[in-house]
Amino acid sequence: MDKLLDSTLSALKNCLNVGKKDDVLIITDEPERKIGLAFFETAKGLCNEVVLVEIKPRSSNGAEPPKQIAEMMKKFSVVICPTSRSLTHTAARRNACKAGARAVTLPGILEDTAIRTLGSDYAKIAILTNKLAGLLSKASVATLTTPAGTNLTMSLKGREGHPDTGLVFKPGEFSNLPAGEAYTAPVEGATEGILVIDGAMAGLGILSAPLSLKIEKGYVTKISGIEQDTKRLEELIAPFGKPARNVAELGIGTNPGARLIGSVLEDEKVLGTVHVAIGDNKSMGGKVSVQSHLDGILRDPTLYLDKKLIMKNGSLVV
Repeated sequence: MDKLLDSTLSALKNCLNVGKKDDVLIITDEPERKIGLAFFETAKGLCNEVVLVEIKPRSSNGAEPPKQIAEMMKKFSVVICPTSRSLTHTAARRNACKAGARAVTLPGILEDTAIRTLGSDYAKIAILTNKLAGLLSKASVATLTTPAGTNLTMSLKGREGHPDTGLVFKPGEFSNLPAGEAYTAPVEGATEGILVIDGAMAGLGILSAPLSLKIEKGYVTKISGIEQDTKRLEELIAPFGKPARNVAELGIGTNPGARLIGSVLEDEKVLGTVHVAIGDNKSMGGKVSVQSHLDGILRDPTLYLDKKLIMKNGSLVV
């Protein structure tokens, strides 16, 4: 527990800059109770008030917390969410930030991940992350290929690149923890090609065989792979209909300390990977709002923004 307390203390100080004037709200659930309690214990000595609340685990990533909790979130200067399902892509989180909260979400975080990554040098990670986010903002077209067979073209025209740096110092700012990605929402209806996920997939973990997704006019139209994986992915998508098939995100991992472990929170931050998500993109400047957001991580990607080479076979060249 001492190492976990040290890591949460580092995050409170170095990522959130928690001080005596802050009121801190920590939202957790049973699977993440130990992480939530560690944040609670370390926050006591730093802030004005700290409140720890436990909710029932949500049914899916992007499912809203209880209305009462959503209202609470708007009344605290710092909101920390170690929960088994992600609150990142929720109206509650967005509204808390609009109200001025500095917010971080830690969906599905493992104790080992917390100990290894919450004390990372996020100031250094931020330099690369901000650079890549800037390149995403300037780009009109992204072309993504991998040795496994990915061949995708996306329109990024008019879409902003977002840096997930882990540094949440100003009112309204937000980050995942662990952090380390630059990401954007491709234009809806404009992604075409084949997406082959060969690293890990939200809801499935590390993949034993690649998943192939056919993308037409911005939506997943066919899923191929081993039966247990295709069936599970279809089950995750089915309750939410067509919006859950929307190509929602293009992201680039920037954290050299992150590892591919089968937990998407950490997997999507791995330096040398690219991830593509389907479902909700409202939280990143898109137009699709749905209570589902599933990331797939690609190994050894080659990425062009317009005609500029950004990454070749998993190695950044910018």
